[in-house]
Amino acid sequence: MRKPTLIRSFCLMALSLILASQIEMQKVQAKEETIVPPSTHARAAALIDVTSGRILFSSHGDEELPIASLTKIMTAIVAIEHGKMNEIVKVSNQAYRKEGSSIYLQLGEEMSLENMLYGLMLRSGNDAATAIAEHVGGSEEGFVLLMNETVELLGLKHTRFQNPHGLDAKGHYSSANDLAAMTAYALHNPVFKEIVRTKAKKAPNPNDPWDYKWDNKNKMLRFYEGADGVKTGYTKIARRCLVSSATRNGQQLVAVTINDGDDWNDHAKLLDYGFENYPLTELIGEGQRVQSGLVTRSEFNYALSKGETEQIERRLILKKTSRLDDFGYKGKITISLDGKEIGSVPIYDQKATESLALEQQKGSWIDSFRLIMRKLLIEV
Repeated sequence: MRKPTLIRSFCLMALSLILASQIEMQKVQAKEETIVPPSTHARAAALIDVTSGRILFSSHGDEELPIASLTKIMTAIVAIEHGKMNEIVKVSNQAYRKEGSSIYLQLGEEMSLENMLYGLMLRSGNDAATAIAEHVGGSEEGFVLLMNETVELLGLKHTRFQNPHGLDAKGHYSSANDLAAMTAYALHNPVFKEIVRTKAKKAPNPNDPWDYKWDNKNKMLRFYEGADGVKTGYTKIARRCLVSSATRNGQQLVAVTINDGDDWNDHAKLLDYGFENYPLTELIGEGQRVQSGLVTRSEFNYALSKGETEQIERRLILKKTSRLDDFGYKGKITISLDGKEIGSVPIYDQKATESLALEQQKGSWIDSFRLIMRKLLIEV
């Protein structure tokens, strides 16, 4: 009887060792998959994925702080949305005398809004900010109203502006999370996107025999791979502030730091953290067949960590009734992460979608034909 007992004891011991090794292996794997957020020297910091709008990192992200010339991100997008790039902006006495960083505009000087925006964003000209505000908003105060209207439209809860340049003022503040969301919004505008990615710009100078030449103050454009924006800032109260962006493998991220004495290095760490741990993932493709006769008309991409892809749920919600003015709309697919909805994609009747595509092709052909005929008539 002792022999079976010894065999049983040996088997139990072996089983215990196997289970222990499996548990230890799981611990090691869990440790390997744990995402360690970066540390920064900033008073507040944030990191956002531009496509999905997902905040990937936040430290004191909602704290309301002075932001210096990061203000000009809002100044630029408001001017782009409300003005025309070929409009001529005239420099007033108030703009000419504005203190702080400057592109050295002269009293009465005239410059296109486009070139003035380059001076604003590359060299952080407070004179340019004031001239732009007066031109687009009718006055500096009128322009600030437009800035704060945009704040409300974007749902930014921790931002309020008192001027277009960012010089310290009571009641003038934003937060790292708000700046991240604001910049992600602005980067969807192609004009803004092109300006902030520019390393150097020349513009006509009516005061001298040589052109203006503005080198971008944003050093990230020169030393970080894929960097394509956005804005530096500094005042004695706000200290060093920076918003940077970078694009890799089709994914664009925005990093924000406020009051950071080592901002260049911290931004490199933040952006690396985002690209390495939260790649942009396609969850639904454009034209994807959902079921018989139903397709999507748009794609849905989201920044996800490796472990989160398993937590994604898709739910098909169909309309109960249809009308002629639905244009083939049949419902939507909702996408959830860990039980929380993160977005949705509309679905349409496949035949209606194909008909729309055909009409668009016809429209494109007709437009091309009209253009050719117009050219022929002009030449005749």
